[in-house]
Amino acid sequence: MLGSLLCMFFLPTCTVSYQFRGTSIDYEKVKTISIREFTNQAELVYSQLEYLFNEQMNNTYRRQTKLNFVPQNGDLHLEGEIIGYNIMSLGVRDNNFAASTQLTITVRVRYTNNTNHDEDFEQTFSTSETFDSTQMLSDVEPEIVPKMVKDLVDMIFNATVANW
Repeated sequence: MLGSLLCMFFLPTCTVSYQFRGTSIDYEKVKTISIREFTNQAELVYSQLEYLFNEQMNNTYRRQTKLNFVPQNGDLHLEGEIIGYNIMSLGVRDNNFAASTQLTITVRVRYTNNTNHDEDFEQTFSTSETFDSTQMLSDVEPEIVPKMVKDLVDMIFNATVANW
């Protein structure tokens, strides 16, 4: 009986709190976000890149903030282009062939904070992955491109709302 009374007394004081961590958003001022689709303007094209990038952008901001998405004129606005998808040979083996190959993805981002224009910027973000030159790019793309896209989106997220 005493245990039941104690539970009834203490249970109402227990609460579960969910906080969005890792952002510096003032939700009193900033309530909405608009993310325009990033187009792929790179000379070398991986057909899945544009879709993967745009999905990762939207999913990251939806999961890690409590901002409402609007089609345009959000308190925060992101737009840009995928401007680079490049491969480069690295190192040389004894047989004069490349030891590894590096894939680099570059994205240009324009960020507007309509509640504080001092935070607006245009910036380029890049990430690279290296793979053995004996592998074909088409064989490694399905594995490395999603990781690279996540890295890029994390950089953009941190530059826009984490203020790191």
